Amino acid sequence: MRPCGRAPAREENALTLDEYNRFCAGLPATTHVVQWGGAHVWKVGGKVFAIAGWTEGERPAVTFKVSELAYEILREQPGCRPAPYLASRGMTWIQRVSSESVDDAALADYLVESHRLVARKLPKKTQQALGLDR
Repeated sequence: MRPCGRAPAREENALTLDEYNRFCAGLPATTHVVQWGGAHVWKVGGKVFAIAGWTEGERPAVTFKVSELAYEILREQPGCRPAPYLASRGMTWIQRVSSESVDDAALADYLVESHRLVARKLPKKTQQALGLDR
């Protein structure tokens, strides 16, 4: 996957944890931590925008923040579900468990949007310090 661009055409659910981590690392002002039982958590300004892990096998489930409209649409799509824990608390987070409805190219777009949604909620001073106010 390439940051701010389209992922190359690949076989179904081909995203690996390494590719996910490389993609998120390419987004502006991000930090990475492994927490919550081995989940790979990406943050911007100290706030989570993406989580991957918690699956049996090579392909991670990827959790990301979405708009209210996207949440209403994606939560009903095969291969997606309201994110455990987060969505049950009223937050608009989706977990992609397979690429049945959201392929890797679309996932890349959703990760970029999740980053933007989270960064936009940071205090203006923090946005400026991180170079995100442009």
